Amino acid sequence: MRERFLSLDVFRGLTICFMIIVNAPGSGANPYVPLDHAAWFGFTPTDLVFPSFLFAVGNALSFSGGKYESSGAFLRKLLKRTLIIFLLGYGMYWFPFFHREAGGGWVFNDMGHTRIMGVLQRIALCYFFGALIVRYLSFRAVMIVAVSLLLGYWAVLGLFGDLTMLGNAGTRLDTWLMGEAHLYHDKGGPVAFDPEGLLSTLPAIVNVIAGYLAGRFIQQKGKTYETVARLVMAGCLLICLALFWGQFFPVAKKLWTSSFVVLTVGIDLALIGILIYFVEIAQWKRGVSFFLAFGKNPLAIYLFSELFLTTLGLVWVKQGVSFYDWVNSVLFQPVFPGPFGTLVFAVCYMLLCWSLAWVLDKKKIYIKI
Repeated sequence: MRERFLSLDVFRGLTICFMIIVNAPGSGANPYVPLDHAAWFGFTPTDLVFPSFLFAVGNALSFSGGKYESSGAFLRKLLKRTLIIFLLGYGMYWFPFFHREAGGGWVFNDMGHTRIMGVLQRIALCYFFGALIVRYLSFRAVMIVAVSLLLGYWAVLGLFGDLTMLGNAGTRLDTWLMGEAHLYHDKGGPVAFDPEGLLSTLPAIVNVIAGYLAGRFIQQKGKTYETVARLVMAGCLLICLALFWGQFFPVAKKLWTSSFVVLTVGIDLALIGILIYFVEIAQWKRGVSFFLAFGKNPLAIYLFSELFLTTLGLVWVKQGVSFYDWVNSVLFQPVFPGPFGTLVFAVCYMLLCWSLAWVLDKKKIYIKI
């Protein structure tokens, strides 16, 4: 029997909570600065959210018991989950399959202009390759693969292009394989660049591997002060390494640079250590159940948050004004003008999503793949 660690569930819930806040800023003003990604190089609290989700995926792998399944059963489950998560992500970007034009008419969304990669798609691919690596390779081999992915990505970006948005090797590869129509266009603009592209998915696999190794370490060492100390110290060492590496290979979430991976893994290790101290050792109860509600249905709540926000943008209160823009203009911006109003809207929207998570938890409904 594997001991369950409440702190890891809280970590997953925290990640979903802040992911929703980051993805649902209000309109009518510039986003609250900490809720915006770094423009290119650099790091903001928002940049930590996605890699932390991948880290949590790795944590879950360490508890999945896959080592005790037959190889055939493991591969079938792995392929099924990967395909479902990837297709859910693709469908999320295609949703609602129609869009409104300026005149109010509805037009079918052409599949030829649907984004192929994205958040869930990257999660699916990182989960797939991360699970294969940790199942079939020894610890030594896993570490060699992780280091090779980070150094290899650094070499590829250095040898085949530059570190600009359109000149980097990842954008060139994505454009060649998928075409500009299938890439991300920020705010519908003409520039095609996908921050969840194919090449930059390779170093992201290391976030999953790190989460798995951290989960295995925590299970082996247990809920002790030594566990907390070693996690926090390892996190601090990786943060220092990332800041040093960043002088040569800048920290950049949109490129998912290797220094960015090391930095986020370091922060996540320190956070996990702190959570183990407060939740497992000090038995801190305040707020734990709030985040557990998110952590028990992470995929379902994330999908709801994205799809419902899209729906709010489709429902018109009056000609050309969506409910999303309207509620910000008549409520949030008048009461909380400026960027702070976008934060208040994001927090309120997160609480709406939490209410669904709370209802599902109360009814013991847990949606898993």
